[in-house]
Order: sequence, then C-alpha cells, then structure tokens
Amino acid sequence: MKVILLSDVKKQGKKDDIIEVSDGYATNFLFKNKLAVPYTKTSKAILDSELDKKKQDELAEIDRCEKLKKELESRDFSFTFKSGKDDKLFGTVSSKQLSDELKKQGFDIDKKSILMDIKIDTLGVYNIKIKLHKKVTATIKVHIC
Repeated sequence: MKVILLSDVKKQGKKDDIIEVSDGYATNFLFKNKLAVPYTKTSKAILDSELDKKKQDELAEIDRCEKLKKELESRDFSFTFKSGKDDKLFGTVSSKQLSDELKKQGFDIDKKSILMDIKIDTLGVYNIKIKLHKKVTATIKVHIC
C-alpha cells in the first residue's frame, strides 16, 4: 500500500515522503498513530500544494535575508568598549555583546547567528560573518573603539 508520511518515521522515511508499506503496518500502526495517510489523487494534490507553499515561503525568507544582508553590508558599525594599555580590551568581545549592540541600532540579530571565527581582544576593524539563513551569510565591518 502506498502512503504519504505526515511525520518522520524511523527506518521508513521523512515527512512528506511517499513510501510503499504492507497493508497491516499501514492500518495498524501508521494510520492509527496519525503518522501517514493513504496515497490518493486528493492526498497527492494536497501534498503538492503544501510543498509549493513551503517552497514559496522559503523563497520569500531568502529574499528578506538578502535585503537585510545588503543593508548590513552597506553600513559600518562602531562599538565602544573599555580598553587598557596597548589598545587591549578588558576581556574579549562576545557574540552576545555584538548582538546587543546591533539591537540598539535596529537590527534584530540572534547571537547564535554571529560567527566569531576570530577573537576580538584589541581595538581595530574586524570583518564579522552573520548567518542570516542557511543560504545567506552577510559580512559586516565592525570598528571596535
């Protein structure tokens, strides 16, 4: 029997997969636990429309992230931190601190999105990467003064 999975099923498939299973397994386990629905023309049409909607939502999200990337990359950001001798900062700048400073300037960037591949412990200019989406990464110029 062909079924469409409504959620991930271990050793069978992922959500929205169309798989072939035995009639007993489908009736007694998948349908009973609302893990799948029978494959019909109607259920296939519903699945196709849902997948199209997900794709459109994904494209809209990528477009929004691209616009945010352009806005972020067109600006230079200056942040002030306390420093001591030889332009050394007291501690290092964390992604949380950068996120808080960006929020003050109107950009709601989560600290987990900020990729800190270098340690910021002196005054200067740094290029910081921000992962806005799995397909969109922005690089911003940060002045630490």
